Amino acid sequence: MRNKVVIITGASQGIGAAAARVFAGAGAKVALLARNRPKVAELAAEIGADTALALPCDVSDWDQMRQAIAATVARFGRLDVLINNAGVIEPMARLADSDPALWDHAVDINLKGVYHGIRAALPVMKAQGTGTIITTSSGAATNPYDGWSAYCTSKAGALMLTRALHLEEGANGIRALGLSPGTVATEMQVKIKASGVGPVAQLDPAVHIPAEWPARALLWMCGPAADGWLGKDISLRDEAIRIAAGLI
Repeated sequence: MRNKVVIITGASQGIGAAAARVFAGAGAKVALLARNRPKVAELAAEIGADTALALPCDVSDWDQMRQAIAATVARFGRLDVLINNAGVIEPMARLADSDPALWDHAVDINLKGVYHGIRAALPVMKAQGTGTIITTSSGAATNPYDGWSAYCTSKAGALMLTRALHLEEGANGIRALGLSPGTVATEMQVKIKASGVGPVAQLDPAVHIPAEWPARALLWMCGPAADGWLGKDISLRDEAIRIAAGLI
């Protein structure tokens, strides 16, 4: 990844922050996008000003996403990898009790935010003739969970975007993949546990994997070893994948 340029959305915490450190450690230049300006600025300072660029950005806003891509290219000269990682779990409520405004908000971030990233990155990557776009997916993309209708529906849509991207642009040098990490020890799991909604809330926190695991898997997915999964989700629940990615 030396001198490659990587954009990570949702970079202020959890998998996004871990990925920023992993990619920077592998030699990449990283643009860190998140709504939380102080956190991404702090992380960029930790990584180093020559390597990291902090860009406050709400992925649900097309203009902000477009401007963030443009700012990254202006600073580093290219764009090799986009990690669509920003996401929210709320609202955690059964359909009959759900708040329509919160439901819309989840779709705006988890689905439309992925579309905005893809749409803004494609012209740059296609002009280069190469690029990798990875979306943080979930088992919820293919399985319904009680009380998680917004999350499951938006993640299912994001998976279809990965498939559509591969179909339309795979022949143009664009690598499209999804990563389904399973349950990860992040702030999202704290919220799920506190909600008490659904089977995931009943899990012992000790079973959650560290955020560094999906971060390292994302790095592995940028190489040719992951080409067999183009257009698909890679699941970290699969022991063979954990071995291939060097996690165990």
